[in-house]
Amino acid sequence: MLSFTVRLRFDQDDHEKVVEILRHLTAASRQEPGCISYIPHFVEGDNTTVLIYEQYADEAALDHHRNSPHFAQFAIGGLYQLMKERQVENLTAVC
Repeated sequence: MLSFTVRLRFDQDDHEKVVEILRHLTAASRQEPGCISYIPHFVEGDNTTVLIYEQYADEAALDHHRNSPHFAQFAIGGLYQLMKERQVENLTAVC
């Protein structure tokens, strides 16, 4: 299983746009084969920072996600166009 977080920072003025994009991206991503978990969060007390926790069954499932039409539309064409910073942290499960 692959697990990671993606931390994105946006301008305050883009908050509502980011919320709407995340709603679409999340709904579509959760329907993908091999997607175990896709949970976007705003950092408490900071509505300009989003943390997305993602889990996929394997590398093929992650590749499918990154090559999907909804990823192209909502992540690359939406969030990536608005973000000021992006950080990915790959995780290793303890158990």
